[in-house]
Amino acid sequence: MLSTLLAFLGACLLIAASPGPSTVLIIRQSLQSRRAGFLTVLGNETGVFIWGVVAAFGLTALLAASQVAYDVMRVVGAVVLIGFGVQAIRSARRGHGAGAADGPAREAQVPSWRAYRAGLLMNLANPKCAVFAMSFLPQFVPAGAPELPTMVALAALWAVFEIGYYGLYVWFVGRMKKLFDRAAVRRRLEQVSGGVLVALGVRMALEG
Repeated sequence: MLSTLLAFLGACLLIAASPGPSTVLIIRQSLQSRRAGFLTVLGNETGVFIWGVVAAFGLTALLAASQVAYDVMRVVGAVVLIGFGVQAIRSARRGHGAGAADGPAREAQVPSWRAYRAGLLMNLANPKCAVFAMSFLPQFVPAGAPELPTMVALAALWAVFEIGYYGLYVWFVGRMKKLFDRAAVRRRLEQVSGGVLVALGVRMALEG
C-alpha cells in the first residue's frame, strides 16, 4: 500500500512538473498578486478533483468514446486558451503593472472569484484532463480495494499535492516581486505568457 502511494505521489510530481497551459496561467496570475495566483491554483485543482470524481464514476469514458463530444470540448478548450492569451497580450500593450506603485490598483482589478474561475475554467475546458484522469487514476487502485471511493480519495490527494506544488510557483513569483514589478519585465512576461497560451490554443484547435 505504501509503495503504491509513493508511486502515485511520484507520478503526481512528474505530471505537475510537465509545463502546460495551467502552469502558464498560474504564473501570469501570480504576477498580479499572490492572492490571485493562489486562487488560480485552487480553481485549477478544483477542476482536477472534479475530473477525478467524474473518472471514478466512469463518465469520462463517454467523452473518450464520442468523437463529437471530444471535438466540441477540444474547440471550447482552444477558445478558452486563446482568450486567456489574447487577454495577456492586450494587458501587455496597455502597460498594466507599470510599477510597484500600481500593485494595489492591479490587485483590485482581479477579484478573487475571477482568479478562481480562471483556474477552474482552464482545467475544465481541456478534454485531455478528463481523458487523462480516466487512464491515470485506475492504475493506482490496489487489488481488492473498492474502486469508486479509492479513486475519489486519489483524486483528492492529487489535487492537494498539486496545490502544494503550484503554491511554490506563487511563492517564487512573490519573492521576485521587485524584479517582476518593473514595467519592461512585466510587459515582456505578459507577452510571452500570452503568446504561449495562444499557441497552445491553436495547437489544440488543429489537433485531430
